[in-house]
Amino acid sequence: MSPPEHGPSEQAPSEHGPEVVARAALTRVLEPGDEHGGRWLERFGAAGVMRLLTGPEAESGALSGVRAERLAGYRRRAALADPRRDLALAAGSGGRFVCPGTAEWPTQLDDLGDARPVGLWLRGGPDLRTWALRSVAVVGARACTPYGAHMAQTLAAGLAERGWVVVSGAAYGIDGAAHRGALASGGATAAVLACGVEVAYPRGHAGLLGRIAGSGLVLGELPPGSHPTPSRFVLRNRVIAALTRGTVVVEAAHRSGSLVTARYARELGRLTMGVPGPATSGLSSGVHELLRGEAVLVSDAAEVIELVGDMGELAPERRGPVLARDLLRPDSARVLEALPAGRPAHPDEISLAAGTGTDEVIGRLYELHSLGFVERQGDGWQLTRYTRGGEVESGATRRGGR
Repeated sequence: MSPPEHGPSEQAPSEHGPEVVARAALTRVLEPGDEHGGRWLERFGAAGVMRLLTGPEAESGALSGVRAERLAGYRRRAALADPRRDLALAAGSGGRFVCPGTAEWPTQLDDLGDARPVGLWLRGGPDLRTWALRSVAVVGARACTPYGAHMAQTLAAGLAERGWVVVSGAAYGIDGAAHRGALASGGATAAVLACGVEVAYPRGHAGLLGRIAGSGLVLGELPPGSHPTPSRFVLRNRVIAALTRGTVVVEAAHRSGSLVTARYARELGRLTMGVPGPATSGLSSGVHELLRGEAVLVSDAAEVIELVGDMGELAPERRGPVLARDLLRPDSARVLEALPAGRPAHPDEISLAAGTGTDEVIGRLYELHSLGFVERQGDGWQLTRYTRGGEVESGATRRGGR
């Protein structure tokens, strides 16, 4: 099962309305997560903010909340912005721009309030809004262990096979393993970048990003040609958390950036999950700290889906094998437990050990004999070889008994 892959119709840059063009321009003016800019957008609209930034300096005073030096920086950026060129560049490489008010905008991003993205630049055919409705973030350490890479890959493959979109950040380590797991299963995956969507970062994942864009989605807040910075990586994580139904952290040390994603998810009311690792591993210490708090322990895709999926999508019940003696009535089980392990015993001795009458014991012994648990030795009774050995396949199960 795969998510729908009907992409939006291509829209030429000249067909974008003024509000969309203004938002495209503002992705060159405002840094991701700029709450001052978010408040301005709410008050004046994107076209209004750009008009104030590019108009007479006196008018830009209406954009309150920041120092004059910072506002001057916004004005310089706004003067240099060429949104129609950026929209044309994106379209030329098979990309597009979506923002609040357009059909493809995932409304769960609005939960970020003033820090929601101005818009998102995309590469890939599928519809982002549709994919985000059934998506899970899988994140973790860059310098992961083989155990972590294996867990991320198998978890992502399991999610993708069940029709869930795996979202991550395309970094080395857990992120890359999660994307590869989804791709290997023929499923859906989306990469959220802290740079322009046509920029191959990290460089070693150029091929992986190409594969993701070919069958899935690559998205980010930064316009074409933008390069990542440490702060952009941190702020990128809020998009991953808000876009998805829940976040799974596979491996993370105490200062791992993936814990930032988990914190955003928790603050947004999304489910936070963690995959446990060895107690001696520093790369699992951050996950274990999450699990001591509000995060839920998960070990496979079925357990993740039980938490984030629809009603009735339950993980299979986990229990050990059912032994034949587990199906005995309590009084029969008590008699069976009263037999010594290495020798025959008289019914009177068994009766004393079981705390019941001799006649009751004899009746239960014949029942146990018919089920293959005991055998008679003269006047005594003893456990069969299968019962003494504790094997799952008792005489009862071999003969079709209960």
